[in-house]
Amino acid sequence: MSVEQLITEKLTAALSPSHLEVINESNNHHVPPNSETHFKVIITSAAFEGKRLLGRHRSVNEALADEFANGLHALSMHTFTPEEWLVESNVPDSPKCKG
Repeated sequence: MSVEQLITEKLTAALSPSHLEVINESNNHHVPPNSETHFKVIITSAAFEGKRLLGRHRSVNEALADEFANGLHALSMHTFTPEEWLVESNVPDSPKCKG
């Protein structure tokens, strides 16, 4: 199973998102072709209700602890409650890190 699939499965199981995008951004970095080390996650979940940004990110990091221990190098997180997502569904593009 790919890292992208594992991330999707684990975040779905842990946070029951109403919206989830897992984007492999490894090709924007100096890594070997077909790497799965850098990802962007856009996630909307009722589990984030009442949590500040740090708490939301901790929830995601806890769900993906095994992936971080096994080669996941970077994760850009955009976390929303369902109400926030209705208002702010525009997520900025990631910068190109390759020179």
